[in-house]
Amino acid sequence: MIISAGKQETFPFATPIGVGLIESAINLTRIALFDKPDFLVFVGSAGSYGNYKIFDIVESVTASNIELSLWQNFSYTPLDNVLRVDNIKVNSNVIVNSSNYISTNQELCKNFTKNGIDIENMEFYSVLQVAKEFDIPCMGIFIVTNYCDQSAHKDFIANHSEAMDKLVVYLEKKKLIVPCGTM
Repeated sequence: MIISAGKQETFPFATPIGVGLIESAINLTRIALFDKPDFLVFVGSAGSYGNYKIFDIVESVTASNIELSLWQNFSYTPLDNVLRVDNIKVNSNVIVNSSNYISTNQELCKNFTKNGIDIENMEFYSVLQVAKEFDIPCMGIFIVTNYCDQSAHKDFIANHSEAMDKLVVYLEKKKLIVPCGTM
């Protein structure tokens, strides 16, 4: 099953699960309880902390849930804030950070790359958490739409449409979806 956040990231081949950590966790749990898929592929956009360029496509099976306040020593968590599913092989060690907030402070974001975290997507951590709980093999495929800096939202809007088109072509090439217009 291919899933996406929804709202701006809807596809005819993907089931939308909601934006952010909470909506995606609730809706994906509902799916897992009532019609458990054999496999999950989460597709969507991501912001880059600097190592990936606009329109790069990244695959991952690892996510973190780290808020910027951690890098300022304003917070801590007793939870394990890095999660990896090992039930699928992906040729990538990319860690995707998830938060209900989009990072815009370039200086603080350098801490992510120093700690091996390359991109951010609002939903992926909760997707992996639910997949792990229900023992569903899972991976994420992301396309970079913006850098995590002060122009993040403006760049996301400017690049989003082209990025989604490029993501669809990538999914077709990987044979995860059938090219439009063919049967």
